[in-house]
Amino acid sequence: MLQVTSFVSAVLAILFVRLSFAVIGLRRQHKVSLGSDGNVELERAIRAQGNFSEYVPIGIILIACLELNAAPWWLVALPGLTLILGRLVHAKGINQPPPDFSNRILGMQLTFFTLIGSAALNIAWTLYRILN
Repeated sequence: MLQVTSFVSAVLAILFVRLSFAVIGLRRQHKVSLGSDGNVELERAIRAQGNFSEYVPIGIILIACLELNAAPWWLVALPGLTLILGRLVHAKGINQPPPDFSNRILGMQLTFFTLIGSAALNIAWTLYRILN
């Protein structure tokens, strides 16, 4: 069973819907059906949603692989929680007007740390399981 992955995926799905509603609301407010029509606020919302959809799927796959390979729940939960935190911080940061990029940078660092860490954990855990 993928209990940890299910929890992490559900939280991330809620965040994705929240980001999507933000885009929809701004599109309605500014009467823009495609693109951003030069509206900076809408462009930020579009990129927050797009960036989320670009990085989260591979993170969920890596987390699910760990859990499917019988890694301890805490070893699965750690990258899951880090991915959630990274995506929350990034969404906050990308929607803040520049020049303060600190949350956006921190969010991407947490996301990349999660992806690289999850890949390394999958390699190490798989080797451990094969050799034992």
